[in-house]
Amino acid sequence: MRRSKEATAESRRKITETASRLFRERGVERVGVADVMQAAGMTHGGFYRHFPSKDALVAEAMAHAFGELTARLVPVAAPDHAKGLSAQLGAYVQDYLSAKHVAHPEKGCPMAAAGSEARHAGADVGVAFAQGAGRWAELLTQALAENSPAPREAALRLLSSLVGAIVVARAVGEGALQDEVIAAMRADPLIDRVLKASST
Repeated sequence: MRRSKEATAESRRKITETASRLFRERGVERVGVADVMQAAGMTHGGFYRHFPSKDALVAEAMAHAFGELTARLVPVAAPDHAKGLSAQLGAYVQDYLSAKHVAHPEKGCPMAAAGSEARHAGADVGVAFAQGAGRWAELLTQALAENSPAPREAALRLLSSLVGAIVVARAVGEGALQDEVIAAMRADPLIDRVLKASST
């Protein structure tokens, strides 16, 4: 029985991770349950042993994606982190505003990859996005606290600016305009200050 429970938990984890990647890569609407199960190496019929609906899977997959996003930020919010908050936040933003992130949505920010679909999905999906974005904003607020008089406001501006830049950069496709979008965002006063802090 224990082995069966462990196997079930492992299968659910695999389905969730696969869905998280596919939803970010192709969009929620363009990926069906059958696509997820095939990519996970499982049969379509086995899906309902783990999830009652696609919306339930989307919610869990997005929560997983936000977990990945914020896990990379948790060291930033740790006061005793060796590199210091400012330096770590700068490195985080540098990575976020990178050509690699633009080119690989399946490994990146769920808000930039699928945020526009959240309002059309079920309530559980909206909750997953709200909780994920809320946790992200909390961590950014902590990381900005030592160098900003209004860290919460700055965190929300930073979050929105980062997401918007990636959405636009992906929408315009490869080329000079995409490069300009990222360069312009790096020159934004708040982001420029964050990036410079990482090199001091």
